[in-house]
Amino acid sequence: MLVSRCAVPFSLGTFFKHLPVSNPTTLCPYRFRPKTLTATAIRSFSYFETLDSRQKEQVHLYVDTLLQWNQKMNLTAVKEADEVMERHIEDSLAIIPPIRNSYFSHCKVPSESLSIVDVGSGAGLPGLILAIACPGWEVTLMESMNKRCVFLEHVVGHIGLSNVQVVRGRAENLGQALCFRENFDVAVARAVAEMRVLAEYCLPLVCVGGLFVAAKGHDPQEEVRNAEKAIQILVESHSPYGQRTAIVCLKTSPTPRKYPRDPDIYVTPSALEMKCYILQVPVIVSG
Repeated sequence: MLVSRCAVPFSLGTFFKHLPVSNPTTLCPYRFRPKTLTATAIRSFSYFETLDSRQKEQVHLYVDTLLQWNQKMNLTAVKEADEVMERHIEDSLAIIPPIRNSYFSHCKVPSESLSIVDVGSGAGLPGLILAIACPGWEVTLMESMNKRCVFLEHVVGHIGLSNVQVVRGRAENLGQALCFRENFDVAVARAVAEMRVLAEYCLPLVCVGGLFVAAKGHDPQEEVRNAEKAIQILVESHSPYGQRTAIVCLKTSPTPRKYPRDPDIYVTPSALEMKCYILQVPVIVSG
């Protein structure tokens, strides 16, 4: 296990709906048609079942540890192991195909040795699960709360992962640090902030040609309207546990040095100045 401390201030499925876009063909030359799944396929398909026996054991160890620690600190509102598997593990694993497909389609190289940063990792979702399922990926769990970092360091050691580092700090600070800025192939975030804020947190961490993947749950149409300068194509799906949305952004130019800004500064979509294309990819399906 690697624990990194940087010297900076810490402070899906049967129905698909495409939000309006002005000219998606011109906007994004790398486009994919989402594969339509039947309602039966949504209920029966499990990403977890595609893992090998060792990986399944590691996931179960993670879930057991999460629920144990959750009794003394607030890591998740979910209290039962089966629900953790359905709500958290399956959703986290479902991010992998969009990352692999999008990265390969853009870069034309295998996606088995990517560097990933999970921004606002919290309980390690989705980053820690990605590290289990993709042992060739180098995963950085970025979390600002010390007690959650303690949990992450413990569970990484308990599971026996060698491809994970835990970094304590805020993305808006670490995004200005040379050791993290534009240093990752992919930035992922799940249930961290609204899209216009999340773009400013994550894109500075991604190298040009890399991906920013946002896993969203509740209907994000208002977020998209508020961030229309940065987000222009969206794919949605529905699962037994509600709507799931995958938004995959291809970063096409360097991030201006002034981003990310101080968290007290209001983030306006027109001020982002971060050029990216939105890749239309298979969506996250849960359950």
